[in-house]
Amino acid sequence: MATRHVDAEKVEAYTRALIEAARSEGRANADLVQWQHAGKFSPEVIETLAAMQREDDLDLIAEVAKHYKELLDAHDKTVSVTVTTAVPMDDDLRAKVRTKAEKDLGSPVYLVERVDPGIIGGIMLEVRGKRYDASVRAQLANIRKTLSASFIGGEEK
Repeated sequence: MATRHVDAEKVEAYTRALIEAARSEGRANADLVQWQHAGKFSPEVIETLAAMQREDDLDLIAEVAKHYKELLDAHDKTVSVTVTTAVPMDDDLRAKVRTKAEKDLGSPVYLVERVDPGIIGGIMLEVRGKRYDASVRAQLANIRKTLSASFIGGEEK
């Protein structure tokens, strides 16, 4: 029971320190969103960020990310594929997307999943800097473009 009390005290202390610091910087809500994702970070990412913080090098994050990707692409056959869907993928769809991408690319695939309700439905893939958009939003945009090219001011050409 004493452990729960100590844990509760730690949670309270960490929470208050975080919210006070976030409020002083005017980003309490943004920090909450980031904090909710912090548990997804691997120990090596957290340690590297801590080292960069100690050395006042956080301004190098984008450059480190870019260089990391370059090194990974040069030495790893796995291809990163970003998949955007309107709702989270289930295991069946995830397996189908992975199998199709691995077959098409001839390489193992690491899926990065994103959810964007704005695409309405369908799927978007980003691979090696190219985007393949089979979303309902893109299909509607194509229909709108086709219809607007057929009519001027609501009347047929």
